[in-house]
Amino acid sequence: MKDQKSKISRTGFLLFMTAILTLPSFGISSASAMPLQPTTLEKVEGEYYVPSTVENIRWGHLPNRDSKPVLTVPSGSTVTFDTVSHEGIIEDQGRNPVQYFGAHGIPADQVLDDAKAIAASSIEHDFDKDGPHIVTGPVAVEGAEPGDVLKVEVLSLQTRVPYGVISNRHYKGALPGEFPENKGRQEGAGAEHPERYNNVSIFTPIEEIHGRWYGVLPTENNQKVRFPINPFLGIMGVAPDSSEKINSVPPSETGGNIDINELGVGSTLYLPVKVNGALFYTGDPHFAQGDGEVALTALEASLRGTLRLTVLKKGDPSIPRNGEFTQPFAETDDYWIPIGLDPDLDEAMKEAVRESIAFLSEKLGMSREVAYAYLSAATDYEVSQVVDRTKGIHGLIRKTDFLESLSIHVNVNGKHISPTVINNDKFYVPLRDIVEELGGTVAWDSATRSAVVTLQGKSITVKNDSNLYHVDGKEIYNEGIPHIINEKTMIPVKTVRDILGAYVNWTTSGKELHAAVALSSK
Repeated sequence: MKDQKSKISRTGFLLFMTAILTLPSFGISSASAMPLQPTTLEKVEGEYYVPSTVENIRWGHLPNRDSKPVLTVPSGSTVTFDTVSHEGIIEDQGRNPVQYFGAHGIPADQVLDDAKAIAASSIEHDFDKDGPHIVTGPVAVEGAEPGDVLKVEVLSLQTRVPYGVISNRHYKGALPGEFPENKGRQEGAGAEHPERYNNVSIFTPIEEIHGRWYGVLPTENNQKVRFPINPFLGIMGVAPDSSEKINSVPPSETGGNIDINELGVGSTLYLPVKVNGALFYTGDPHFAQGDGEVALTALEASLRGTLRLTVLKKGDPSIPRNGEFTQPFAETDDYWIPIGLDPDLDEAMKEAVRESIAFLSEKLGMSREVAYAYLSAATDYEVSQVVDRTKGIHGLIRKTDFLESLSIHVNVNGKHISPTVINNDKFYVPLRDIVEELGGTVAWDSATRSAVVTLQGKSITVKNDSNLYHVDGKEIYNEGIPHIINEKTMIPVKTVRDILGAYVNWTTSGKELHAAVALSSK
């Protein structure tokens, strides 16, 4: 383990210095200076900003009905939250991020200032009893009352550092008692002697290849294993109607640590409001997570997230249930996502299926028998995580399966764009119409069968039938492949976000799918 650790350290330092000039930003295409400190105010995209200062966070527990909001905003506001990963801060890593990350080649001035402040603060944190998470908030939303629904749209996620940590701790994870494969916790373990915990934390840098970002792990022969970055906020929730101290680990019917990796940029999460103001909070940032999160953590690393918070009153057609809304529900570009939560994985599965049937019946008009049959034939159920006491299962109901009963509306700055075409189970829109409504221009190069886009000072070359784009001369890979359809260059709506740098969020209202496209989050 010692030899492997030193290899990771050297690799981490080299990759860190390679990446020091740029940070990936998901949801917009601009890069950020390294690291993204709370003082980097020019990178704040929302109308409101909540830095992760000691005054604005709590450690190991969640807000409850008695919590005082750090900010109050009108419904529909965009709020930028700084979030801090607990990895590198907690006791089994010495509660000293400068020392911990320094051992992996990271200079002190490249460790987040708020991570240093939180670790050095007088905040009490019990490693054995409290959750590990740093939670930012809560934010009150004007007009939110019990019985309402808070709609949370994830507009963008900016990585704050070019590294993260994956941890396996004793008595936790999918294989407690089997991993870590060592002698276990020793007497005297604590922040002064973190090595006595005998937990395993793997420092993981990230690197860029063709515009895509990857986590990098070494194998025994020092070859690199790369896996793609897909950032999301593991914790998003609203306060429960309780005065009890709420541990940050288990998710509940008001959200919290639901750890669903589909909830990245462009996703929408619906949460049942239980207290006045809703009291929304977020945290537990991830760069990537596999379904199950089996080791205990995934690639944990700090993010800056910009979210839109909107109150939905009873009867609003965009609420995913016609009846009482009692637990989280989500959607993305491609899927509706019913969620099941329970300490028993079998019961979590049953709950996810019940929620799926209710959604298909109430919102899309399917009989419950046909809905059950459809789910069995066409819907994947994934294990969100099995390591947070309350286990999670979520379904992925494909939106494109229901196009005959739905109408699609793609709006750019409030103006409807047509036509929208379905190709390879993706929503495609006309490139020229989108770009011109965003204030840009498109020139056609017939020799290369490419469209040259000028937008916000950037030059973007879009070549038909190729997933390699050129942005200001830099080759960038994107899974969205442009095609000529009915004599128009069409691109997937996702590519509008990933390549053109616009904000795109899908929501469902009744039997209408709405994609809102804009260059500003405000």
